Amino acid sequence: MNIKEELYNKCYEALQLRLSIITRNIADLENALQSETKSSAGDKHETGRAMVQLEREKAGKQLAELQKSMGLLQKIEYSSRYKSVALGSIVYTSEHNYFISISEGELKLGDNVFYAISPQSPIAKLLLGKTEGDAIIFRNSNFVISKVI
Repeated sequence: MNIKEELYNKCYEALQLRLSIITRNIADLENALQSETKSSAGDKHETGRAMVQLEREKAGKQLAELQKSMGLLQKIEYSSRYKSVALGSIVYTSEHNYFISISEGELKLGDNVFYAISPQSPIAKLLLGKTEGDAIIFRNSNFVISKVI
């Protein structure tokens, strides 16, 4: 398995974990909403239903964001190699290593640390289209791209 495939799999596993948590949360909220319906009438009942409904909407938004991330991750072909930074690239710099994919944060592979970042993140916007040897200035730090895979 190559580095890109390993990073891809780590991102996929993280999304699957979040998906199971969100779907479990939605199911729990649905159960709570049904039990609130069976409760006694009155203001307390209505407040409880409203709070559960707000939590349900919040979970629904989290699910929609997660599905967008899944769609973005599925666009990555981990067998591809790139000369310039694009979606699916691994970028080695003099400061940090990046995997342009989804916003998943720090991923460790052995002794190496990679940051899985979304193409919409500020640092990715600076990196996209750049090639080996290009210099970047981000948050008053200068760094050079040493390798793009």
